[in-house]
Amino acid sequence: MRRPAIVIVTFMRQQLLEGLLDSILTLTVAPWRVVVVDNENSPETARIVAEFGARADAQWGPTTGDEDSEGGASRAVYDPMPENTGGSGGFSEGVRRAYELGAEWFWVMDDDVSVLPGALETLGRWSEETDAVMGQRRDFDDGHFYWQHRFCTALGIYNPFSRDGWRPGERFKLCNVLCFEGSFFSRRVVARIGLPDARFFIYLDDALYGYLASKVTDVYYVPDYVLSRRREVPNQGIGTVRQLNSTSDMTRFYITRNRGYLARYFQLYGDYHALGFAVGTALTFAKELARIVLVDRGSLVSGTRRLLAGWREQRRIQHDPAWEPMPPLE
Repeated sequence: MRRPAIVIVTFMRQQLLEGLLDSILTLTVAPWRVVVVDNENSPETARIVAEFGARADAQWGPTTGDEDSEGGASRAVYDPMPENTGGSGGFSEGVRRAYELGAEWFWVMDDDVSVLPGALETLGRWSEETDAVMGQRRDFDDGHFYWQHRFCTALGIYNPFSRDGWRPGERFKLCNVLCFEGSFFSRRVVARIGLPDARFFIYLDDALYGYLASKVTDVYYVPDYVLSRRREVPNQGIGTVRQLNSTSDMTRFYITRNRGYLARYFQLYGDYHALGFAVGTALTFAKELARIVLVDRGSLVSGTRRLLAGWREQRRIQHDPAWEPMPPLE
């Protein structure tokens, strides 16, 4: 594994970012670059990244003799955004910046996690087998975090029957989604499918990127833990391992709206089925109403309005004659 870059997107959570950067210094394998995309464009965040860069260079040494395309040798790169572009825009920019600097591998994450010391070393071993890997995560309480690793393209929803357990001897599961909370992929993938689509703003951009990656490589979901989540989110348990997390009205809008982008990409690959996708939209709406009733009851009226507004925008995107997919880079 050559030139691994960690790409972090942050927005107004300096304390969480400091915790993540501290955990990066415990890694047993040094990252070639740590690119921090700041959607707030905050002087405080710039200071934190500069101090981290000094500590990282003191601990591991600068990459003298393996400079990036800009001639830099420091392991930390601060990338401020002129406006808040959401997680989608941040990851698109972060991957772009790392790609242009010359990174060969990309490990992407939000600012509210911490990395486990042996994680990059573990991901490096998997990189010898495939070009896209998703490791397991621990939840805020250090318990297992459940993740649905399969996407049902016929309905345009996460497969609710994705098996979370691991059979004896099962080394990995093939998946067709990724999560930008710990996914790890190669330059070859980025070159072939392009950058993450910034138009999503938030939500489903990582699922789509995993879907596109699965068209050019095997996407592994592996049993090794690589991250821990460090922000508690109100939730309602469902069964023994699943839960409905609280969310905002803003997110509710993008949950329904971004299905329009999913549909356009599915059409490109022959995976779009109008009736099935309509059923998936209805199921998505029902799930989000359940989330409001069970977890966010105070948002019943405003949340429902945002779901409907997103649905109307979804329909506009699906019929937009000017829409184009993200282009490959090479």
